[in-house]
Amino acid sequence: MHQLLWLETLLKLAGGTALVLFPLTSIKVLGLPAAASSFWPRLLGAVLIGLAGATFIEGAWEGSRGLGLAGLIVINVVSAGVIALAALFGGGAQTRRGAFALGALVVLLFVLALVEIAHA
Repeated sequence: MHQLLWLETLLKLAGGTALVLFPLTSIKVLGLPAAASSFWPRLLGAVLIGLAGATFIEGAWEGSRGLGLAGLIVINVVSAGVIALAALFGGGAQTRRGAFALGALVVLLFVLALVEIAHA
């Protein structure tokens, strides 16, 4: 069972990292439909990296019984971090409304992670 979790962790981490660091190149290499922006592939990469972190915790912690709060914290922090970095480097929203929505999402994900840490 632990070997399966490690394999899943490595696969999600590799795919997520490729999408976060090289979103448009990854799409071309894999032969997927072209994206107008690198935002959505990066967001998917962030979710995959977060899931890899959650899977790692599941395999590394004795007595773990499912994803749990620790895994959700990793997913929320990684997702918020990638969205924030995309906004900082100009790959985020094209409008003020979109920038506000993404900023609010980043804040909410970080606050949610802090609440989850307090209850973990």
